[in-house]
Amino acid sequence: MPLQVMLFGRNGRKDSLAFENVRVLDPVHGIDEPLTVRVEGGVISALEPAGGSTEEGKVLAPAFVDPHVHLRTPGREDEEDMGSGTRAAAAGGYCAILAMPNTDPVVDSAAVLGALVEEATRVAEVPVGFLAAISKGQQGAELTEMIELAERGAAGFTDDGRPVVAPGLVRRALQYSAAAGRPIAVHCEEPTLSRGGHVHEGLVSAEIGFGGYPSVAESVMVGRDLALAAYEERPLHLLHLSARESVEELRRALEAGVPATAEATPHHLCLTDEAVRSLDPNVKMNPPLRAEEDRKALVEALRDGTIGAVATDHAPHARHEKEVPFEEAPFGVTGLETAFSALYTQLVEPGVVPLVTLLERLSAGPARIYGLEPPTIAVGAPANLVLLDLEAVWHVDEGGFKSKSANSWLLGSQLRGRVLQTVAAGKLVYSA
Repeated sequence: MPLQVMLFGRNGRKDSLAFENVRVLDPVHGIDEPLTVRVEGGVISALEPAGGSTEEGKVLAPAFVDPHVHLRTPGREDEEDMGSGTRAAAAGGYCAILAMPNTDPVVDSAAVLGALVEEATRVAEVPVGFLAAISKGQQGAELTEMIELAERGAAGFTDDGRPVVAPGLVRRALQYSAAAGRPIAVHCEEPTLSRGGHVHEGLVSAEIGFGGYPSVAESVMVGRDLALAAYEERPLHLLHLSARESVEELRRALEAGVPATAEATPHHLCLTDEAVRSLDPNVKMNPPLRAEEDRKALVEALRDGTIGAVATDHAPHARHEKEVPFEEAPFGVTGLETAFSALYTQLVEPGVVPLVTLLERLSAGPARIYGLEPPTIAVGAPANLVLLDLEAVWHVDEGGFKSKSANSWLLGSQLRGRVLQTVAAGKLVYSA
């Protein structure tokens, strides 16, 4: 029987709140109507018919869940820490996040995980779950003590930041995941194909003279890991897909009954490698931005449910690390505070993806992947809510970030739609 998935955060006063005469949009229960929503003692206590006209553009929805965040703690608290990262999450409309284990030291033991759990209970503004490493030190040679880590609170296992190159180790991890009751999440990259690549291998890389990182470096590992999941009949989650061929591999696996899930990031859903022509290190990420056909394949997969979750892959970097020539800059961009607005602006407003679909992929979709209770708006449900202003127009500048780092691919952009308030675990954690 699977262990109970745990999230950790500060205890505090549960607020009494009322959202009066607001359009409520809940993908889980199919609600789309004006209501008054009341919260008492941390739970939704009443859903009442609206007693007046609703304010144009305001929407109350289940708060978001981000399954892929780099909090940089322990080891690089100059880039982000538990407090700043969870404040950024709250500002982005998130009621829960999952933190990656590629820290210093790596989250590969009960001692390291336990220290993070203790820190989260002291300072985290929104509940945090922690993924532990698949392999010790993320070296790809020896499995971690997965059952012990699960009992200590690990929400899943991944070597994100590095692929697990040895197929035998992936197979054993899938086998142990049954006893641990936790999913395996894989960073799909064949390093002998991606080595030396800074951007997507294609016309842009050839014209600007950068080393190419081909899409097959991702898709070949997607196919391999899906084959192993099929053989072991175990769930597998694919992190930050970027390539059309990867989506095709996933579709085939799902049609064959493989219990696979996947996520895509806002930057891969909105941008292509044409953005690299700017030579801005803030558009350098792993996997890289790819061609328009790849972006369209990701959007279609998000729309039809093949990709069930949006994940920011929030990856803060210090200013001096990114203010270097493109080839020397580290991979990674921030995303917690801009995810909804970027996707609303780029996908919902043009009519490419319905708003209700985007809200589901930001909330219930990622929650289900890791066995978390999906946020929903129902009497008796924990109050995890986000109030959105769909009419808001705002400019992205680093002075407005709660995150310690400002390596955003959206700096200087004008966006529509903004988070006004976030309620997480019954507490008002953000108010614009």
